Amino acid sequence: MKTITITKNEIKTATDAIKWHLKNYGHITSLQAIKLYGATRLADIIYKLKKQGYTIHCENLEFTTRFNIKTTVAQYLYFKPTPQFEEKKIMWG
Repeated sequence: MKTITITKNEIKTATDAIKWHLKNYGHITSLQAIKLYGATRLADIIYKLKKQGYTIHCENLEFTTRFNIKTTVAQYLYFKPTPQFEEKKIMWG
């Protein structure tokens, strides 16, 4: 599991922007990705980030449209890895 460490000054691509958003807010939807960063292929970006080792889960959000139609939207959630104790070897004499 990898930790996202990107800063705002390091953003050069849509993927960088999504990583920064996940690091700072912990979640994102495709509508947010389009409006805020112009990233129209969020599912592909998330797929690639998962392959790189980031822990990202998908949760379906249900809502009703302005035409009173029930639908779902994917919300991607980033989970920061919890620090693990490191095992250190002690060399004696």
